[in-house]
Amino acid sequence: MRLEDLQRFAELGVATVYEASGRQGLVDLPLHPLTPGSRVAGPARTVLCAQGDNLMVHAVMAVAQPGEVLVIAMPEAQPVALVGELLATQALRRGVAGMLIDAAVRDAEELGRMGLPIWARYIRARGAERKSLGRLGVPLTLGGTTIHNGDIVVLDADGAVVVAAERAEEVLQAAQARAQREAGLREQFAAGALSIDLYGLRPQVEEELSRAMGEG
Repeated sequence: MRLEDLQRFAELGVATVYEASGRQGLVDLPLHPLTPGSRVAGPARTVLCAQGDNLMVHAVMAVAQPGEVLVIAMPEAQPVALVGELLATQALRRGVAGMLIDAAVRDAEELGRMGLPIWARYIRARGAERKSLGRLGVPLTLGGTTIHNGDIVVLDADGAVVVAAERAEEVLQAAQARAQREAGLREQFAAGALSIDLYGLRPQVEEELSRAMGEG
């Protein structure tokens, strides 16, 4: 996918992309954005670590490509720090666009100052081992969504959504169309229109509105 298309995904954001995809691909996890205000989209580079071990995070630094989003997980999520300042420094140097981590990070203040967009499930000081082999490039399931290498990961303050690589162009077009429609609605709402009228919802709430107005 072209860089400008990835940038457009990032600009459109998680909520718009999620809705435009048919409400598919949501990573339904509580995530901490370590760099507030960040918006990122890029192809996934998946990293499956052994339980409580980050050997494979060290390994992926040797193959990570500029613009990728590292998606890092263990067989079972637990609050063990798989990434800290030193690994993040390597990722930044490799040109990684961001990280999505279904585990913990540490050195949180330092990570926030670095400017590398990172979303993590936990923030904990507890460190990982570096002893056990995991896998690179295998499918991972995070928050009910399966992520394959090369799928498009979109991250912002609302969390994360994943678009299957084969649907990327289709979903991008749908998301852009949705954003245009919402821009028109925003203008109408700012001018005083009501969503219950524009969305045809008034018949569903008319009785309750009448009751509320009568009490007023």
